[in-house]
Amino acid sequence: MNSLLETLFFSNQLRRAVYMMPTEGHDSTKSIPLALQRVFYQLQHSDKPVSTKKLTESFGWDTIDSFMQHDVQEMCRVLLDNVENNMKGTCVEGTIPKLFRGKMVSYIQCKHVDYGSERIEDYYDIQLSIKGKKNLFESFKDYVATEQLDGDNKYDAGEHGLQEAEKGVKFLTFPPILHLQLMRFMYDPQTDQNQKINDRFEFPEQLCLDEFLQKADSEDPADYILHAVLVHSGDNHRGHYVVYLNPKGDGDWCKFDDDVVSRCTKERATEHNYGSKDTRHCSSAYMLVYVRRSKLGEVLQPLTESDIPQQLVERLQEETRAEEQKRKDLEEQLLHMTVRVVTEEQFRGHQGNDLYDDEKVDYKEVKLKKSSTLQEFLQYLSQTMGFQPDQMRLWSMKRTSYYPYYNSSPPNKRPVLLLDFGCSMDSLHDRYNYSITPCHENHWTIFVDTVDPQISASGVTLPAFHQKHDFALFLKMYDPQTGSVCYCGREYKPKSCTVRELLPLMCERAVFQPGTSLVVYEEVKPNETKEICDHDVPLGKAAERGIDDALILVFQKDEPEKDGCRLPTAKEYFQDVYDRVDVVLCDKKDPSDPGVVVTLSKRMNQTQAVTTAAQRLNTDGMMLEFWKDGYDASFAIEYIPDGSIQAMLPHTIRPRQPPKLYYQRLKIKIAGFENRRCFRIVWLDSQFREEEISLYPLRHGCVQDLLDECKKTVGLPDKGSEKLRLLHIYAHRIDKVYQEDERLDGSAFTYINGFYGTLRRIEEIPQDQADLDKEKEMLIRVAHFHKDLYKDFGVPFLLRIRQGESFREVMSRIQSTLDVQEKELEKFKFVIMHSNHYGQRQYLSVDEYQVNLKDFESKYPNHHPWLGLDHFNKAPKRNRYTVPEKAIKIHN
Repeated sequence: MNSLLETLFFSNQLRRAVYMMPTEGHDSTKSIPLALQRVFYQLQHSDKPVSTKKLTESFGWDTIDSFMQHDVQEMCRVLLDNVENNMKGTCVEGTIPKLFRGKMVSYIQCKHVDYGSERIEDYYDIQLSIKGKKNLFESFKDYVATEQLDGDNKYDAGEHGLQEAEKGVKFLTFPPILHLQLMRFMYDPQTDQNQKINDRFEFPEQLCLDEFLQKADSEDPADYILHAVLVHSGDNHRGHYVVYLNPKGDGDWCKFDDDVVSRCTKERATEHNYGSKDTRHCSSAYMLVYVRRSKLGEVLQPLTESDIPQQLVERLQEETRAEEQKRKDLEEQLLHMTVRVVTEEQFRGHQGNDLYDDEKVDYKEVKLKKSSTLQEFLQYLSQTMGFQPDQMRLWSMKRTSYYPYYNSSPPNKRPVLLLDFGCSMDSLHDRYNYSITPCHENHWTIFVDTVDPQISASGVTLPAFHQKHDFALFLKMYDPQTGSVCYCGREYKPKSCTVRELLPLMCERAVFQPGTSLVVYEEVKPNETKEICDHDVPLGKAAERGIDDALILVFQKDEPEKDGCRLPTAKEYFQDVYDRVDVVLCDKKDPSDPGVVVTLSKRMNQTQAVTTAAQRLNTDGMMLEFWKDGYDASFAIEYIPDGSIQAMLPHTIRPRQPPKLYYQRLKIKIAGFENRRCFRIVWLDSQFREEEISLYPLRHGCVQDLLDECKKTVGLPDKGSEKLRLLHIYAHRIDKVYQEDERLDGSAFTYINGFYGTLRRIEEIPQDQADLDKEKEMLIRVAHFHKDLYKDFGVPFLLRIRQGESFREVMSRIQSTLDVQEKELEKFKFVIMHSNHYGQRQYLSVDEYQVNLKDFESKYPNHHPWLGLDHFNKAPKRNRYTVPEKAIKIHN
């Protein structure tokens, strides 16, 4: 693409027109005209290599598309088509045809009668065969050479019958800028793949094409100057493009190899790229660009600043300034860090594990230099929060244990006292905020403990704390009646203190009667809450190993009536909280459905989970079927009443966003599935629109039963045949047409739908195919591809043909089936493939070929000839089939 962009850039008249395209109000991320203007402007003004990232992003390409090897001629055609469409309705409309369009006439002329046909066609580039040719002139002569239609290949001249004739093309006009593609890649049937032809092929610096015109213009001869040589190095699978350019048309050549530009001689640009049969020399010219001598001054006229609209200059300069500021901000970020500050106020109301919820807590974020010391950070907080330094204590919210990403048991977050006031914040961050998962956290959370704000003015300070001998205790009270937790504050106590000594304090904080019997737990980590049974054991011994500075103690009344509660103990409560998972239920048939949130528990079985989801959806759980988010749409979750809910949840660790579960409403209850089997089917309507549906025929039924079930599910048009058929599709081709009496439990139905690009499709049989004359008519399989047969795409279909009819009649039915314009259909090429393995092929002449049913008869078991439609794939991206390689597509 780099070589192509450099070539188009030095087509100055095109560049001037691109600048003139109105792009005010265009989305800077999706506008191809704006992205092309940006690239051209930067190439014209920048002394640094220019990035094409924004241009490829405007194409709608992902990273894989950007790094895939592309055919430069195809890329040129697709890009110029897009630019031409965007120029319509603007002041530069018609620029692309004006510069690149020529005209030719395809003709057939009878030798012995006055009868013939002609069709005038536009072209934007010429593909020239080089195999067995010495130079460009021989290729042009081969291109316009006449083909003799005689013998068995005579021309049908209507009332004159079959006649000997000549077929060929003649050029009517050549454009100002002539693109010539040298066909270096050709299909090799022996290896079943394209092979590169590196044979020597000469091309001149000056080219006269008058002899190939139907009528030469003496006032404006077709004399051309070589402007660019695009060279391909490599083979069919991988390679690299460079371009040699003659920017001013004066013979002063330069080599453009991505970001490296150097001057070179004419011989290096031309003769060195003729090619060679020497396998060590794999570089050869692949595309040539000639400029008409009479248009040289107009096409290559230098651009000035006045040729660029001022509003475009201002916009691009503003983008440059914004990007420079963004770069500076990024550099600034590397020198700074963000610390998230929490206080006790954020702990109040928290109903889950630990002291706060990472996703819900309202942090105060502080940005500071990484080189700042802890003492400087403390001074800053003192000034902003209104406390004296000795009224504040800083704690790092450190994860107390490392756990591997595949372990479902997460660590807890416990405050660890920060004492190294002379250390930099960056070093303390690395020490206390180490990564606990493969993805390192961007922020560091610090708990700021302060005295009571109401008495801070009195000068009271925080109690002394000795890290080795004391604990910071964080108290929570659990109420089984309401199933809720209340934060009861922080307290500093020595590690020698017993739980019994804390009971009065707990009763006071919870406003219980003095002497109330309590049960006390230590919250060890989110999925582990341990009861402290011996209230006389010192906290230092009762606490879980690894807890150094802080403990979370949970207490509750020891009352008999708690046994009637759903979660009678704090231990059960926190386990229930840990097992909760929010799931977004989305309608599978409605892509725009935002979904509704339902809370499930990991301890539920599937019946309980389905019942809970059904209540949220106000429906019967036995009438629902579910799919996991991100999984193949062909795989519904198998319903097992007592099965684990884990089969319904994605295999991720507590994702930040609730996982999605897609549902579909059924017409029969899941409980009735014992005698039925689920089939994932693609329904194709008469407008070639596909819809995935689930059908439930009897398990031991036949194809007709499946078709009958489909009739109950889909709506058939009033005037259709009302007859359906089942097809097996593989990689965009029809692999099989099922017989109505084939059993559904047979070997033909053992594969999984969607596996390796396969699917089953049901469609209504068109009326013209419902009743065939089996002696004179047949149904053939039709599929789309572009250039290479393995680049198939689109929706394959069946087509009726009749013995002896002209191929133009077949084309008429294809046009009706695909609903394409006649002008578009004329760009199609047609080929008969005699095997599923891309073996023998037969290209058809649309004006000469008459249907012979034997051409489509199967000569080998399970190998059916099919009709290939060779054309550009203009459809948007599809992910249904597995496709090894993709045609070039611009999606915006």
